[in-house]
Amino acid sequence: MRDAWLDPVAAVLGLPRMAKRTIVLAVDLGLCVLTVWLAYYLRLGMFVPFAGGPTVAAAASIGIALPIFIVSGLYRAIFRYSGWPALLAVARAVAVYGLVYAVVFTLVGAAGVPRTVGIIQPVLLLCFVGLSRILARFWLGDQYRTILKQSTRPRVLIYGAGTTGRQLAAAMLHSVEMRVVGFLDDDDRLHGHVLNGLPVYAPLLLHDLVQELSISDVLLAMPGVGRKRRNDILTRIRKAHVAVRTLPSVTDLAQGRISVSDLRDLDADDLLGREAVAPNYLLLHKNIAARVVLVTGAGGSIGSELCRQILAVGPATLLLADHSEFALYAIHQELEEKRADRDVRIVPLLASVQDGRRLGEILATWHPDTVYHAAAYKHVPLVEHNPAEGIRNNVMGTLSAALAAAENDVADFVLVSTDKAVRPTNMMGASKRLAEMILQALAPMHPATRFSMVRFGNVLDSSGSVVPKFRQQIREGGPLTLTHPEVTRYFMTIPEAAQLVIQAGAMARGGEVFVLDMGEPVKIAGLARRMIELSGLTVMEEEADGGDIAIEITGLRPGEKLYEELLIGDNPEPTAHSRIMKAHEEYLPWPELKPRLDDLAVALGANDVGDIRQMMASLVSGYVPSDDIVDWVYLRRVGGGR
Repeated sequence: MRDAWLDPVAAVLGLPRMAKRTIVLAVDLGLCVLTVWLAYYLRLGMFVPFAGGPTVAAAASIGIALPIFIVSGLYRAIFRYSGWPALLAVARAVAVYGLVYAVVFTLVGAAGVPRTVGIIQPVLLLCFVGLSRILARFWLGDQYRTILKQSTRPRVLIYGAGTTGRQLAAAMLHSVEMRVVGFLDDDDRLHGHVLNGLPVYAPLLLHDLVQELSISDVLLAMPGVGRKRRNDILTRIRKAHVAVRTLPSVTDLAQGRISVSDLRDLDADDLLGREAVAPNYLLLHKNIAARVVLVTGAGGSIGSELCRQILAVGPATLLLADHSEFALYAIHQELEEKRADRDVRIVPLLASVQDGRRLGEILATWHPDTVYHAAAYKHVPLVEHNPAEGIRNNVMGTLSAALAAAENDVADFVLVSTDKAVRPTNMMGASKRLAEMILQALAPMHPATRFSMVRFGNVLDSSGSVVPKFRQQIREGGPLTLTHPEVTRYFMTIPEAAQLVIQAGAMARGGEVFVLDMGEPVKIAGLARRMIELSGLTVMEEEADGGDIAIEITGLRPGEKLYEELLIGDNPEPTAHSRIMKAHEEYLPWPELKPRLDDLAVALGANDVGDIRQMMASLVSGYVPSDDIVDWVYLRRVGGGR
């Protein structure tokens, strides 16, 4: 719906330059006549008809003023941009006019024209002409800029005409980023009505509205709506080919008015399409509240979210350990800002989990009650190309951390694991399964420390995951690269995964492998298509013309599986939490496992990739390495690499 009251301004601004000058000249002509009439009123105290002397005075004013104004260049100015220089030009021109007019009617005189009119009228003309230029400056100038801004701003609809939607519309009234042109709402009683100056439309009309009103975005202002209803809404919007932005959930929104800065891209869980289960706060608090807690890999995707969740619960001290200086700095700064008035000490510690001496030093100094071991190399192709480093970090790092925890009487040690540890086809998955086996073997040897593992699938929006990669590719115009059209993965949001890790660890008795219920597996090709469509774009199909973003198949990478699994066996046990199961996985007892780990350490020291692969295959049930060795160093040494 266009703003009709702006149309006269647009019409005036659209006239040819000569027509605009003619209009201004006519206005000045009228002001000459008006000011003569007013000068007579001020002199005589009554309004006089235009006959005799007044007619002569008015004709003389026009005949003297307009030529002077033309010669002075007053009609060459662009009034919507005029300022003090233009007003000074008007003053100079009227001063010249006033001098001539006063000579004619005050010094020389004319029948029927009081001499004081020769002085009063120029003063009035100066005021009126100057005022006309100021009005033109504000009216045409400001509205012209408004029209330009409104014509270039994206036009958006707000889905939800409730309190949140109305607050968002009010906040965006003067936004330079978007222009709200209406509401969409499911309540048919509102359809056809105007709310705060904006019409309310039926959602079924969205496709037509996109065409008629040139809609670029739909803003979801329904933070309290359930996941199922939200998915229905997103499905409808996808068909209209507009981008979607949203507000945080009710629990995330601060009290008070909503601002434009609250708008953001769709959350990762909007792409997931399932309800998150509310956490059990007793389990969340059990191993954290008023305790000393250590998180390894604190700067990573899962580690940093664990830190946020832990800080919210309220530990006595939160120890952040990471070997990446920048990642550690970033999470420490973020947590310090969020700490506010909480009586929590946050300590950033540069440390590698491979350095057992450093870990022992840290644990002996602070004596943490709970350790969350999230430090790991997790990128499948990178670990496949650098297998020794992957095993050294994921396996030997876990061993160092676990032994240090046992030696320093840590009550709970929780390993963050992965579904890739189940029947692994890659070195990363095999290394994580071996890390699990280490904790399983150590559990009966060190009963004072409850070792447990929490296994789950991919987390949306983590570093290196497909969601941020796809978002970047969409921003760059595509294509979206997909390794295989049938690749399927389990997904969970980072906050939900971190909460479940904490809750699972709180249920540990020692040696358990907890498995998170990830819901239904997600086809990556479907996720890619959904992200494209919710960005307001269309998928470029091979058999059809047109489309905005292509999906390109690049082929499976080394060690990559089409499908992931969460359980090795088929006998999971339920727990007190509906989303957490307990698996029973076979492992080697510590006396048998330890010498084989020592042999593995020797092979790692020599970077003997062949021996490393054979040892991992003999240690990890179900792991069958690929025929080809893709380790970069090995390939370079044998002459097959670049």
